[in-house]
Amino acid sequence: MALFVILGICLSGLIFLFLWNQHYGKGKLPPGPSPLPIVGNILQVDIKNISKSLSMLAKEYGPVFTVYLGMKPTVVLHGYQALKEALVDRGDEFSGKMQSSLLSKVSQGLGIIFSNGEIWKQTRRFSLMVLRSMGLGKKTIEDRIQEEVLYLLEALRKTNGSPCDPSFLLACVPCNVISAVIFQRRFDYNDEIFQEFVKNFYRNIKTLASFWAQLCSAYPVLYYLPGSHNKFFKHAIEQREFILKEIKRHQESLNLSNPQDFIDYFLIKMEKEKQNKNSEFTMENLVITISDLFGAGTETTSSTIKYGILLLLKHPEVTAKIQEEITRVIGRHRSPCMQDRNHMPYTDAVLHEIQRYIDFVPIPLPRKTTQDVEFRGYHIPKGTSVMACLTSALHDEKEFPHPEKFDPGHFLDEKGNFKKSDYFMAFSAGKRSCLGEGLARMELFLILTNILQHFTLKPLVNPEDIDTTPVLTGLLSLPPPYELCFIPV
Repeated sequence: MALFVILGICLSGLIFLFLWNQHYGKGKLPPGPSPLPIVGNILQVDIKNISKSLSMLAKEYGPVFTVYLGMKPTVVLHGYQALKEALVDRGDEFSGKMQSSLLSKVSQGLGIIFSNGEIWKQTRRFSLMVLRSMGLGKKTIEDRIQEEVLYLLEALRKTNGSPCDPSFLLACVPCNVISAVIFQRRFDYNDEIFQEFVKNFYRNIKTLASFWAQLCSAYPVLYYLPGSHNKFFKHAIEQREFILKEIKRHQESLNLSNPQDFIDYFLIKMEKEKQNKNSEFTMENLVITISDLFGAGTETTSSTIKYGILLLLKHPEVTAKIQEEITRVIGRHRSPCMQDRNHMPYTDAVLHEIQRYIDFVPIPLPRKTTQDVEFRGYHIPKGTSVMACLTSALHDEKEFPHPEKFDPGHFLDEKGNFKKSDYFMAFSAGKRSCLGEGLARMELFLILTNILQHFTLKPLVNPEDIDTTPVLTGLLSLPPPYELCFIPV
């Protein structure tokens, strides 16, 4: 009986604090649906398809509104103009990162993705500097990708045209490319440790996209209960152990005057700042930064290619046009290179349309304001969660007629030339945009063109029967599982 009394008092206290926050603590936040105590607007938002729910609310409350995913307010930015104004024009004010997701629990405020303040600024600046010195955006990184693509093509030939799930092989290319930059080595596709490392990324990405993960973000107390998040943390520990072994190997052979890869550069920076007690360059930060680079540089690209191939199976007429362009511009005996993209407007348009259509990250993990912000007549307090609905730009009906349809024409003008669009925010926008956007663009083009140059994609069912509906549409849109045959040409 006493336990129920205590629980009742605690619940009443929570409700009181919630109502007090509603009336006195939130300032002049944008309008939004009235929240319920404790649950907020959870019952009004479909956690399994958040972007669709937010689009419905935007019709009623406008492009900037407030929802409560739990007890704390989240300001939603919907539509290109609101996104640009906040994330680009006023990027500093909206550049913070919330610390409530599964990934942020692992990162502990370190690395690139979930750090804030000075840690974020220094780590991001340093990482960009090193990546550029390692060839990011230059011919040297293109050569690395092309070399790795040859291994992919060899592995695809070994399938002998039999049905296969392409997931693992497509993940190997970006994973080995980023591995070359970070570790100065590539892994054989049959390496069991490497296979487990790649599989852990897939397992974790599925967990991140799950309904349970979104509930945990809204109610952090759930982290103390049994659930899929515990497997997520277990896989994160295994990844950490893998990374630490690589760091130890580097420490044993480090040449302070001749860094070979990202780890070497970071270890040298640590050595230079070892007398600085406030240095952001620590072993923990190195581990998390490597994990961030691997996660951002592997899963997004491999899932986009996997989803893209599914769309090409669904639309063989698009595949045929790409292959015709490949034959005309590149031929059959020379490997594609990035210069070719300037002469392949249709292929470029297809790659953009794949990313627009699949909307892989419809809503990036929430940002937060770094200071009190006056925005469109509203007062948003420092530290307020901000959710950017990228779907609203990528599926804008005025910019992309019939956005629900897969149509490369969205990125072509009347003469068949490639047409850029400011609404293309597949890599987000502003100061928190994807660090590896340039690398991802290279990989997407080189992987796809090489595959279509050497293989015919054969579906196991009729194209009209192929379902391209994502299996999860929470904060990530993952492609459904499928198999196909790679027939050499």
